[in-house]
Amino acid sequence: MTPPRNSNAVRDIANVLHPYTDHRAHAQNGPLVIARGEGVKVWDDQGKEYIEAVAGLWCASLGFDSKRLAEAAYKQMLKLPFYHAFTAKSHEPLIDLSEMLIERSPCPMSKVFYANSGSEANDTAIKMIWYANNAMGRPNKKKIISRLKAYHGITIASGSLTGLPANHRMFDLPVSDRFIHVSTPHHYHGAHPGESEEAFATRLAEELEQVILREGPDTVAAFFAEPVMGAGGVMVPPATYFDKIQAVLKKYDVMFVADEVICGFGRTGNYWGSQTYNITPDIITCAKALSASFLPISAIIINDRVFQALADGSATIGTWGHGFTYSGHPVPAAVAVETLKIYDEIDITGHVRRTGPHLQKRLRERFADHPLVGEVRGVGLVGAIELVSDKASHKNFDPGLKIGPRLTKLGEAEGVILRGLANDTVAFSPPLIMTEAEIDEMVARTGRALDALAVQLRRESITVV
Repeated sequence: MTPPRNSNAVRDIANVLHPYTDHRAHAQNGPLVIARGEGVKVWDDQGKEYIEAVAGLWCASLGFDSKRLAEAAYKQMLKLPFYHAFTAKSHEPLIDLSEMLIERSPCPMSKVFYANSGSEANDTAIKMIWYANNAMGRPNKKKIISRLKAYHGITIASGSLTGLPANHRMFDLPVSDRFIHVSTPHHYHGAHPGESEEAFATRLAEELEQVILREGPDTVAAFFAEPVMGAGGVMVPPATYFDKIQAVLKKYDVMFVADEVICGFGRTGNYWGSQTYNITPDIITCAKALSASFLPISAIIINDRVFQALADGSATIGTWGHGFTYSGHPVPAAVAVETLKIYDEIDITGHVRRTGPHLQKRLRERFADHPLVGEVRGVGLVGAIELVSDKASHKNFDPGLKIGPRLTKLGEAEGVILRGLANDTVAFSPPLIMTEAEIDEMVARTGRALDALAVQLRRESITVV
């Protein structure tokens, strides 16, 4: 007998390899099956409603329904369901989207290349940097610097940039010694006793310079950074950090790649995280909110210096030998064009500037003094709480206790979907359209889950100082 579609049997036997999952535990419990969405909420296949506190994967910027974006996709499917961007071919959505991205860039940019995900975008940026340096007669200038706890993707190259152990262990990454990681700019855990944010930033800039000198400035090609580190734990840069970092990069002619996959399109209160932190990148990578995540698309935006090097190289060998079948696919491109139009019409950055401070205030009011919370951090509509066993020493819980995952599970019981990260950090990155009332409800549901966790730990005699 075939079980009904929403039965636990279907959940248990589904042959799916789920990312970021403990598959032994999953085999016992099965996945949470999401059936539909509306606004900032989703419903599972049992009819239970949840506030989506992380917009899926930091990405459903306009929420989980939009007739307008669905119609944009449908109309494009009827008109031109596919064409490629190889060998000087193009189409209207690709041209329109490229012009819109160049117009909205945080600094003068020249050209746009398309891929399907943030990982592919960062992978492409690496290839562009290597190709450009070959074209500029600098064949040794190939090393790339990232940060510990950075997240730049999970392809072989972008996964090597990523600075998270779970993305390296058992995958044999980083793939070569061309990928170098410097310290995480997280004042809470990284600062010396009594060290100010600015002094901490100075020390990190000095560390970067020493790494460049150690490796040889003629070998270091680029520095990748998220304006706000996302999957690594929502780390907001310390004051003056990017000003000091950029001075070092300029001194040694090292390109800056701004990974705007999470921060782009309003998340921090400006259109780009680069604008929030006064970053002037050579290359910008973006994805996720580019199409409100209705369809997969990513973009690599480059300045003219990078483009001219690529053009010189392609003139020399006869081709820019890189591309994907779906680079600039007309349907995702049409949805992205419509998404950017919606952002303009609803003044998405203005909305985040109004609601972002409310989120930051409510997180601090509800959680800063909670016995399980060591730090509350964030900017705009992205934030996090980090759970610790000792508030004074900033000591985290034993990872084996799985405190963060326990909170996310309790959150589901309260009707809020949270994202657990390293160090028992729980992230908030809701749809950008979230209202203040919805923020209040999201924080309230999370608060009830955290209080329930505290009761559990007391019952289990787990020490919290």
